[in-house]
Amino acid sequence: MIPESDICNASILIVDDQETNVSLLEGVLADAGYTRVTSSMEPQSVCALHRKHGYDLILLDLQMPGMDGFEVIEGLKTNSDDGYLPVLVLTAQPGHKLRALRLGVRDFISKPFDLVEVKTRIRNMLEVRLLYKQLAEDNDRLEAKVRERTAELAESEARYRSLTELAADWFWEQDTKGAFTRVSGPVLDMLGIKVDSFIDGQVPATDTGWDEDERNTLRELIAAREPFLDFVLSRVNSSGSKQRYQVSGQPMFDRACRFVGYRGVGIELTGRD
Repeated sequence: MIPESDICNASILIVDDQETNVSLLEGVLADAGYTRVTSSMEPQSVCALHRKHGYDLILLDLQMPGMDGFEVIEGLKTNSDDGYLPVLVLTAQPGHKLRALRLGVRDFISKPFDLVEVKTRIRNMLEVRLLYKQLAEDNDRLEAKVRERTAELAESEARYRSLTELAADWFWEQDTKGAFTRVSGPVLDMLGIKVDSFIDGQVPATDTGWDEDERNTLRELIAAREPFLDFVLSRVNSSGSKQRYQVSGQPMFDRACRFVGYRGVGIELTGRD
């Protein structure tokens, strides 16, 4: 709900070429507790005034010399930046009401004025208008928070990658099918093998020597989407020397909790024991 103080503090512009009508409406609004009411008898000035002040409600007479209310409405539509036309038309012509509504105005007040109707329609429209503005402001705050959080996550991701790359010989990421989508560090030169031969069931002839029990265990962990820490893989190379590597990885999920792959780090243990 909109607080009563906000409704009474809403900005209202009265536009009518008849001074008696302006005075009557100013009196009605003052008696109802509205504190920010201004008026103009010059329809040509309405668009500029609204651009400057951004009124919450414009009470607009339709029949005025020089520039009628319909022309004012068209002008307001071209310079409004919030998608909401806060116009309540004043008219004695029943045929004008439908035309005004088709142009996007929100409501109308019939002449001669029924003071109860005037107060009721003004209050109802102001409440809707302020709710609309509140929703727009909430959406802006939410979008700003999302942008801020996205930037924080991107920064955190960059720090994470930087630190893990410094702490390991290589950093890697896989997609849902196990294909490596990112590898950093001299892993190919260090291993002398294809990266995907860690888990690929099709072991190339040049990649023989891996401990198959270790490889099978790692395959099972990845298939189950389990994290693994300091998992050791062993390999006997063509010269007969033994090489050992330590890998850690964790599954990745998107915001909808869908699995999107793995990421991890690896180091060569050979010579570090």
